[in-house]
Amino acid sequence: MNRELLDRGCERGILGLVLAILIAGPLALGASHPSGFLLVEGLTVPVLLLWGARLWISPRPQLLWPPICWAVLAFALYALGRYLTSDIEYVGRQELIRVLVYAFLFFAILNNLHRQGSTLIVSCTLVFLGMLIAGYALYQIIGRSYYVWNMPSSYPGRGSGTFICPNNLGGFLEMLLPLGLAYALVGRTKPVLRILLGYAALVILGGIVVTLSRGTWLSCVVALGCFFAVLLFHRRHRLPALALLVVLIGGGFYFFHTHAHLLTRLERIQDVVHDESSARDTRLAIWEGAIRLWRDNFWWGAGPGHFEFRFGPYRPQRVQENPELVHNDYLNTLADWGLAGAALIAAACVLLGMGIGRAWRYVAGGRNDLSGKAGSNRFAFLLGASMGLVALLVHSFVDFNMHIPANAILAVTLMALASSHLRFTTERYWLSARLGVRLLASAVLAAGLVFLGAQEWRGANECIWLARASRAPNYSPEQIELLKRAFAVEPMNARTAYAIGEALQIHAREGGDFYEDFGGADYRQLAAQAIEWLQRSQKLDSWNGFTLMRCGSCLDLLGRSDQAAAVLDHADQLEPNSYMTMNFLGLHYVEAGDYAAARTCFQRSQYLQWSDNPVPGAYLEIVHRKMIEAATNEVSATGLHANVATPRPSP
Repeated sequence: MNRELLDRGCERGILGLVLAILIAGPLALGASHPSGFLLVEGLTVPVLLLWGARLWISPRPQLLWPPICWAVLAFALYALGRYLTSDIEYVGRQELIRVLVYAFLFFAILNNLHRQGSTLIVSCTLVFLGMLIAGYALYQIIGRSYYVWNMPSSYPGRGSGTFICPNNLGGFLEMLLPLGLAYALVGRTKPVLRILLGYAALVILGGIVVTLSRGTWLSCVVALGCFFAVLLFHRRHRLPALALLVVLIGGGFYFFHTHAHLLTRLERIQDVVHDESSARDTRLAIWEGAIRLWRDNFWWGAGPGHFEFRFGPYRPQRVQENPELVHNDYLNTLADWGLAGAALIAAACVLLGMGIGRAWRYVAGGRNDLSGKAGSNRFAFLLGASMGLVALLVHSFVDFNMHIPANAILAVTLMALASSHLRFTTERYWLSARLGVRLLASAVLAAGLVFLGAQEWRGANECIWLARASRAPNYSPEQIELLKRAFAVEPMNARTAYAIGEALQIHAREGGDFYEDFGGADYRQLAAQAIEWLQRSQKLDSWNGFTLMRCGSCLDLLGRSDQAAAVLDHADQLEPNSYMTMNFLGLHYVEAGDYAAARTCFQRSQYLQWSDNPVPGAYLEIVHRKMIEAATNEVSATGLHANVATPRPSP
């Protein structure tokens, strides 16, 4: 048996799987949906298997371990600890899975794809993939296509490519633009490939423009400014860089001058900054709530992925949506992971920067280039990857690209390959994988295989049942049964239990005495079933005020008004600035006959949410009429009492 041949086969297998992950993630809507991430997770499992095999097959097993590895390992362990102490187990587990996938991919890429041939293959694949997705975004604008694949786009008039949000497409492309330009300008490849890479970079630039993402535009300006500043001080590449810079600046001025709507988009930045009452951009209000949440959980954060679930008590009045993320990766990190977690991530970034700076001296000057030819693939990659990461760091101030798995994996890949260039500086970052090291590494990989494999199977089954439920008629008995099947697979998902309770509560509100589809149950029995499911959901996620609102509605149906009042009061504490809370409280007071309190609640609901809020408009007139009737009856009763009690005057 030829061990070197087997080892090389495992290495190529890892390369193929990593390329599949890098391609599948962006094409699957950025892997932001559970099904897309399950695909990425499923491809990561065999990567670990092949890497573990290489540790024992390779004749001279080694581990590449630059300083950044300690920070990555520390954050992975910290994520495990925070998961074990998180308030919402299911949410914490999903976030832990993402962190582990990113960490395992970082170490696998660093130790298995550090050859220059592998780096070039990965880089070219990514640049050409970016070109294809950017081309699709251009088609969406030119062809006036308002679809992402076969789904209606939520951002018509903006190019989003294969991503749901144009801002996330911008985050993906901004990391690839410097990489394509670097290989085209300073790389050592065949002329045809360099021309194709330059063309791909221009298409990527066009895709960035049509995203209409202000954060992407700003981050690209910063990254390209740094990119050209480096090349202008590099004698060998000064003239080509200067010529390209002039072309880009001139083309940019002409393009923006002839497209007035793009200038309007830029002017909106000032509107948001100077007009804090503007409803057009709620980012600042979300940031305010995130800062307050972090201050109350300063050191350890609210929990992995918990921002969305802990946001309720900190919701500003201007934010009536349920934001999943902060639109600022730095604040999101502080809110979820606290200062301790943010410090570990910052340490990884600092160590990465120090490593790139040290490797730069060995690749930028071409001191190892004895052939006399201009260009260096090492320098091209290090320049392009570092500037792409700079763009991501700038963009992270106003968006959430690191919470989009495809973008996060791309960033992790660039970080790992850039860190691998430290091997050119010294041999001390290579660890000889002796028996003890191999046993420890194999145990870690085996634990990852078992955990991720089990979660992949469990998540895939849950995803299948939830997908079937989403295709069934809303709130139908069929949908309820499918949701119950999903909950049986994953009994820690509070949202599934909430969806079942919500559907039962909606049916119970109809007030029927005989529901054939529910075995002849009446509305009281359905309300009792809804309470049972809502209580399960509340036990799994004690921060969800909407669960309590629907539970209080069911208690009102059953005539348990005092209990409903206590439950709704708790909901008001969890969601004090939500128009939905006011609506449920208003309906409760209508049931209780307290029309003055109901009017106050409905009026506040209208104040918080003027549009898409029909409940206050439907009930305020009823409440007003009931209050007039009550006042009229009171006056009549008072007048009658006065007539009886007052003696008539003497004739």
